[in-house]
Amino acid sequence: MSAITELGYMVIGVKNLSRWKAFASEILGMEVVDEGEPGRCYLRMDFWHHRFIVEEDGSDDLRCLGLRVAGHEEFGALQKVLREAGVSHQVCSRAEAQDRHVLELMKLEDPNGNPLEIFHGPHVQYSKPFHPGRRMYGRFATGDGGLGHCIIRNLDLAASYSFYRLLGMRGGIEYRIPRPDGSVGEALFMHCNERDHTLAFGIGGSKRINHVMIESQSFDDLAYTYELVQKHNIPIGITLGKHSNDHQYSFYFLNPSGWLIEYGWGARPASHQSEYYQEDFYGHEFQPHVLTPNWDALDVPKAAE
Repeated sequence: MSAITELGYMVIGVKNLSRWKAFASEILGMEVVDEGEPGRCYLRMDFWHHRFIVEEDGSDDLRCLGLRVAGHEEFGALQKVLREAGVSHQVCSRAEAQDRHVLELMKLEDPNGNPLEIFHGPHVQYSKPFHPGRRMYGRFATGDGGLGHCIIRNLDLAASYSFYRLLGMRGGIEYRIPRPDGSVGEALFMHCNERDHTLAFGIGGSKRINHVMIESQSFDDLAYTYELVQKHNIPIGITLGKHSNDHQYSFYFLNPSGWLIEYGWGARPASHQSEYYQEDFYGHEFQPHVLTPNWDALDVPKAAE
């Protein structure tokens, strides 16, 4: 098998690194690690060396997604799959892999121009327990499900589906949402493990990334995060609610780069069978004073305060 097993890490570019450090620690509860590299920090959620690399490059956008395969054999097998499919990719040097704290690394882009890094062998630090940046009642739900899920830029749903099937992911249309003009909006969800989905497409915006979801094992952490977001006047783009596909109770709020964090709890495992929905259980009300219809932030500077 050459299949992707999880979303292992993300690299994000930001304008204000110090603001991101405070946000990740004090609002999200992540552990911020500074290893003395100018313009860079790492965010931990568990025993991994990092789940996020944050780099001060001015982009305020996704730099790349780190997608994991099981090991060296699978890494080689996926190279063969990509070569045979005519997909351009670059196997990275040992130094480049070490920079990501993995054993082997390759780089490529999906059909939408989203940068990807495929790797195996992440640096896991069992001698360094995770220390949340603020009070937490439980732990982040990572493990075999990876760091969470994200919605990324899509230009062609069919091309996105074919490409990620090539990487061994499965999925399909899970939402067909009626629009006021009579058309139907479709959202494509792909999974690679027991998390309901790892990547999704079909909800747009001007950035490469629409949102990233992080999940807590404790409802109390979701409730406390909601309290903190309100206390710090962070704009909420989508209110508390429960999704139909993964049954997750969550809400969405703006990060300092002007895209969304979904903070959730209680998701069910992937069903591994096709279903579609037209609405959620309840809640998840879109806030038009915070987001445009394409989910872009209306006031990024305010959102970053």
